[in-house]
Amino acid sequence: MAVDAGGQPIRFILTGGQASDAPQAVPLLSGIKSTHVIADKGYDSNGILSYIDSQGAIAVIPPRSNRRVLRTYDRGLYKERNLIERSFNRLKCWRRIATRYDRRSLYFMAALHLAAAVTWSN
Repeated sequence: MAVDAGGQPIRFILTGGQASDAPQAVPLLSGIKSTHVIADKGYDSNGILSYIDSQGAIAVIPPRSNRRVLRTYDRGLYKERNLIERSFNRLKCWRRIATRYDRRSLYFMAALHLAAAVTWSN
């Protein structure tokens, strides 16, 4: 999920339950103009970092502990990542989304968009 500076959801990409979210980072970010991209350690890969840099944005992603050369990042700005977590929590207030009630991804995506539209109106 991508959110704007106010914490409102702007884009969703569904993956399988067993799949990692990191491979979907570049498609999720494509077409979105931003100055900073805030994400957790799971998105610390050279491919994602180079894509963010090529878009003219600054990556605010803490480095994984197994990196040979640890990168620096803005710790103060990284604290704004709680906007993303709060956005997830607002969507999970909808029982249908929290429990993944829908079996088909098309219906689940429709429910996500409906819930996101309601959170935009608040």
